[in-house]
Amino acid sequence: MENVIATSAALGAVVGLILALTGAGGGILAVPLLLFVLHLSVAEAAPVALLAVGLSAAVGALIGLRAGNVRYRAAMLMAGAGTLFSPLGLWLAHRLPNGPLTLLFAAVLAFVALRMLRQANLSEPQQPTGGGQPLQPCQLDSRTGRFVWTASCTRALTLSGVGAGFLSGLLGVGGGFVMVPALKKATNAPVHAIVATSLAVITMVSASGVISTAIAGHMNWQVGVPFAAGAMVAMLAGRLMASRLSGHRLQQGFAIVAGLVAIGMAAKVALAA
Repeated sequence: MENVIATSAALGAVVGLILALTGAGGGILAVPLLLFVLHLSVAEAAPVALLAVGLSAAVGALIGLRAGNVRYRAAMLMAGAGTLFSPLGLWLAHRLPNGPLTLLFAAVLAFVALRMLRQANLSEPQQPTGGGQPLQPCQLDSRTGRFVWTASCTRALTLSGVGAGFLSGLLGVGGGFVMVPALKKATNAPVHAIVATSLAVITMVSASGVISTAIAGHMNWQVGVPFAAGAMVAMLAGRLMASRLSGHRLQQGFAIVAGLVAIGMAAKVALAA
């Protein structure tokens, strides 16, 4: 038992460090680590990952809230939609065979790796929307700094929350890789507001998934508690290192590692067949 606790804490520390250096999307490696090292199934590993990612995201969300960067109405709408669909993902995760679920996770991980590698390799930052391009559904009021709510804005944010919530329950991912691009596409909010709002949604949706899992009796607390504790400690320590390292190189490194892990997960399923 002591070996399991120590190993869980060490794995959590790895995830926390990745979160600090690469952002919330780094938490997607939590499930593969639990699969390969502790030999959990995806359905068993997903709630443990959610616990760690949710607590880590809460720290970033609180910092963003204090700085006034969280668009809390948008976050509550997205989290509300995500909370409704997270239990559906959990329900499905415990009924799908582990092989297909692992392949699905590998596909999502490969997608995240390719997108992050593409972003890291962009030589020039994207220019803001303008010059005849269609406006995003959600526009910030220049006087109040708040979104002007319309039917199309509400629909876009709700659908983003639904996708993030379902994937968080099904695969144990926070959903940042869904919400950040969705918010960039649906709103004209600045990047720091998008990231802070995304972290707030991840916190609330992850909490709903953890609570649902605990009520159903599927949470492995023996692994989950030390894993989450290790992630929190390493994330706080990693924040001190992040400013000294190249974000461009970190993104490239994370993308390569994530791609290799996705290949390994798919190979594991193929060999077990």
